[in-house]
Amino acid sequence: MEERRLQLLNEIKQRAVNFGTFVLSSGQTSHYYLDCRLVTLSPFGAWLTANAFLDTFEGIALDAVGGMSVAADPIAAAIAVESWHRSRPLRGFIVRKEAKGHGMQRQVEGPLQRGDRVAVVDDVLTTGGSILQAIDAVEAAGATVVLAAVILDRLQGGGEKIRERGYTLHSLFTLDDIRDYLEAQQPAD
Repeated sequence: MEERRLQLLNEIKQRAVNFGTFVLSSGQTSHYYLDCRLVTLSPFGAWLTANAFLDTFEGIALDAVGGMSVAADPIAAAIAVESWHRSRPLRGFIVRKEAKGHGMQRQVEGPLQRGDRVAVVDDVLTTGGSILQAIDAVEAAGATVVLAAVILDRLQGGGEKIRERGYTLHSLFTLDDIRDYLEAQQPAD
């Protein structure tokens, strides 16, 4: 694994793993919670995340990147900034759970344009619900979803649902990449 990806994996292990009993957005219960916002909202973690995604996007024609608010917001912003430094600027956007009831009444915010080729991103993939909801909103806004990409796939069926809908999924890491760490750190009952 290249050095920056290894650094990102270590940031996830050190910052994002919490133990206890948690209800996930999918409604499932887990004995650990992966809060990748603790990585993506830190300066070093945001930089590592943006570069890992941009490396993954190499050779893929994209115009914009974004996803479901709140988890995708710092990811999309970091990618947009770092893409500028790489002289391959990507515009960022965010997707609300539902359209605002005032102002422009948009569900997708930011400089997304009809016909844009986009990557929909998220931090942690469990059942795929958030990514699929974001994909639906982006397509309703007239953009084309080229791929979905996540920091970590929990391997709980979300990837299969995304692929069943005909989309390519890129995962920087899967639960298998941190399973040994989780087992070693799991508090005794």
